[in-house]
Amino acid sequence: MLKGRAFKFGDNTSTDHITPGRLAHLRSNLPELAKHVLEDADPTFASRVKKGDFVVAGSNFGLGSSREHAPLVIKMAGVSAVLAKSVARIFFRNAINLGLPVLICDTDGINDGDTLEVDLAGGTVNDVTNGQQLTFGKLPEVMLKILGEGGLLPYIQKHGDFKL
Repeated sequence: MLKGRAFKFGDNTSTDHITPGRLAHLRSNLPELAKHVLEDADPTFASRVKKGDFVVAGSNFGLGSSREHAPLVIKMAGVSAVLAKSVARIFFRNAINLGLPVLICDTDGINDGDTLEVDLAGGTVNDVTNGQQLTFGKLPEVMLKILGEGGLLPYIQKHGDFKL
């Protein structure tokens, strides 16, 4: 069970919002880049987010270029999962491969600051603040295994193969 606070973002939050192009020089310094995560969407996000919190968004989260750094710095900032109405396919794949759960569900009823409990295996989100219970499409077992190891590379390093 994951538990944390919701940080709400709107529709079309792009990889440029997550890791602005003007900070490309920091891509070899990921801890420093993580200090700027999502600052173009919310300049205070990086200073307020705590380990276990959630990014909650509208439609088309992570659109734009295939910046592997985008989901990586979200994870490095302490975010335990991204919940969105829809997500750009390349962002979704990068996130899963890097060990960041991305869950597709109706996020309209979740407010900024709400406390959430997420059951990855059960496919449920409980908004503790307002009592709302949401469901998301259960992640395939292969994705749960990859996420459980912290990403695709840690999975392969631990198991020595890709027999899922």
